[in-house]
Amino acid sequence: MTIADVPAGVAAAADASLRWHPGGPFDLSRTVGTLLRGHGDPSIRTAPDGLWMAFTTPSGPATLRLAVAYPRGCPAADTAVDVQAWGPGAADAAGSAPRMLGSDDDWSAFDEPAFHATLPRMVVEARRRNLAVRLPATGRLIDSLVPTILEQKVTVIEARRGYRYLMYRFGTPAPGAGTVAPANLLVQPTPEQWLRIPSWEWHKAGVGPQRSATVMRALRSAVALERLAALTAAEASAKLQTIPGIGVWTAAEVVQRTHGCPDSIAVGDYHLAAYVGAALTGRRTDDAGMLRLLAPWAGHRQRVVRMIGLSGFRKPTFGPRMTIQDHRGH
Repeated sequence: MTIADVPAGVAAAADASLRWHPGGPFDLSRTVGTLLRGHGDPSIRTAPDGLWMAFTTPSGPATLRLAVAYPRGCPAADTAVDVQAWGPGAADAAGSAPRMLGSDDDWSAFDEPAFHATLPRMVVEARRRNLAVRLPATGRLIDSLVPTILEQKVTVIEARRGYRYLMYRFGTPAPGAGTVAPANLLVQPTPEQWLRIPSWEWHKAGVGPQRSATVMRALRSAVALERLAALTAAEASAKLQTIPGIGVWTAAEVVQRTHGCPDSIAVGDYHLAAYVGAALTGRRTDDAGMLRLLAPWAGHRQRVVRMIGLSGFRKPTFGPRMTIQDHRGH
């Protein structure tokens, strides 16, 4: 889609808009894809006219539309992203879009020939094929924290099923939903709305009392949590871990998305250590082994893991799958 292809009605209706130039090749779906909580995430929708998102800003809810624009006859370096926003938080949402798209994500040190010489061939090849990928930084702690807590110690399938249930029950229609935006686009509940969800609804969502209690405990300090966006990723991670129920895995998963942290590793993940070990050595390993393997690339460990994921590598199956539990009928 080019800028000229944007529907005139959509462009005219926007409450705020801007055009961001990444200064090189850019892959919207793979950059923003790490923010999705599965293909059924109600807060993010892909449509023929672009990628739509809805979230709460300090000024209120907003709907954001992103579309990559390839000006006709221009080189890839002139690629742009057309950003349009609607709702009370439109200006905030549009203004935050460049960072969310990776404007602050600097791969120059990673791409130095001397650094590449230390990397496994699969990582170097994956980077060569994915120069258009960036690490997003949303700055939205609550939006990232709640679904991450829901993913603690359960399968991704189970967690995302519960997240969708809670979103459809307690999320609110995005500004312009059904008119300028997809009809089923939803805004995540505000901290106050999350705190009002009764215990039986968490139960119906398949969210156990330990995880729901962690959400409640964290959101009672929602204002302080949102201030963490202004800190470094390391500082934000450390402060998150002072909340009971939030450990290194949860903090890492959050700052990867909120700060675009290039080094944060989800220690304690059910699959990650075995995956990294198999990719780099052909053998599974544990968290300590994974950290040893990634130590030579400190500062860029998340970039290395991201490239392993984009390399197409699939680890052999090791042992039984985690059982999906259904708590709703008990």
